[in-house]
Amino acid sequence: MSDHGGGAGAQQPRAWGGPVLEAVMRSAPEDFFVEELDGFEASGSGEHLLLTVQKRGLNTLEAVRRIARWAGVGEQAVGYAGLKDRHAVTRQRFSVHLPGREAPALAELEDAGLEVVAQARHARKLPRGALAGNRFVLVLREAQGARAEVESRLRQVAAEGVPNWFGAQRFGRGGGNVAAALAMFAGRRVRRDKRSLLLSAARSELFNRVLAERVRDGSWNRPLEGEAWILDGSRSVFGPEPLTPGLEARLARFDIHPSAPLWGRGELRSQGRARAIEMAALEGADAEALRSGLEQAGLRQERRATRVRPGALAWNWQGPGTLELSFTLPPGAYATTVLAEIGVVRDAADRQSAPPVG
Repeated sequence: MSDHGGGAGAQQPRAWGGPVLEAVMRSAPEDFFVEELDGFEASGSGEHLLLTVQKRGLNTLEAVRRIARWAGVGEQAVGYAGLKDRHAVTRQRFSVHLPGREAPALAELEDAGLEVVAQARHARKLPRGALAGNRFVLVLREAQGARAEVESRLRQVAAEGVPNWFGAQRFGRGGGNVAAALAMFAGRRVRRDKRSLLLSAARSELFNRVLAERVRDGSWNRPLEGEAWILDGSRSVFGPEPLTPGLEARLARFDIHPSAPLWGRGELRSQGRARAIEMAALEGADAEALRSGLEQAGLRQERRATRVRPGALAWNWQGPGTLELSFTLPPGAYATTVLAEIGVVRDAADRQSAPPVG
């Protein structure tokens, strides 16, 4: 079975076999387009201004700083639903708290790298996670591989999904955020604004270790004895309970998914064989240190689906060596995990989206 790198440097097994494609992504920002799918309609009135912004060469936090300066408010007055990378063209919402006053002229905010495509008043600050998902349009260049094999793999991914890895962006350059989390748990002081990033990296690393074991034994997309189920598109968990024809039908139509732990305080929801795999994957001194640190930080046990299926997956060969892919993913899922099940796709920017944090 072929492996691809990820996480904090561990090798992640592929679910559908070896790579059938080699290509390069992000040769230019326009080759990686991401659009947030709104999770709600603007109320039309209120103290907050919702801005839908298209930006090029700006990550989310850089845009937050620009919007705050433009509006004459602190950065804490600007809300956003998700983080987007700099090396892309991205369209996402921001909210700005402007009680009792109008916004400055948009011309003072816009330039070649940032355009406001919609605005509306809203009653509340935009909270993290308040989106229905993301739509991606990716152009892969220098593509090599038999078209028939590439398209067969794409059809398989469209029908059956991929393992729901946390992408390398979560871990920083060289996986350094996990090492930084271990140092933080051992007593090293870090800035407050970096703490949550390191906690997320630690949690994601443990999840990926469990998922790797389930991919290796072929259970990432099928239930184990003692399975804790998660409802599609939510954090709602139920079970364990005996597998019935009804549960099998719900699994087949992607209404429910197997799950793995997002570590924290409290008892694991899983039992039996599912729990045994989870605990075996989380043995070792570093895993125990990550688990203990997350518990002491006050996080509570949660679950994440072990599989994700891209929606509306379509492809178009734009010419020799150029393949365009488009698809949607739910919040928290990574386009790079879809690409990894197709082949080896090198990032032309030759860097991780987030550097290690100290």
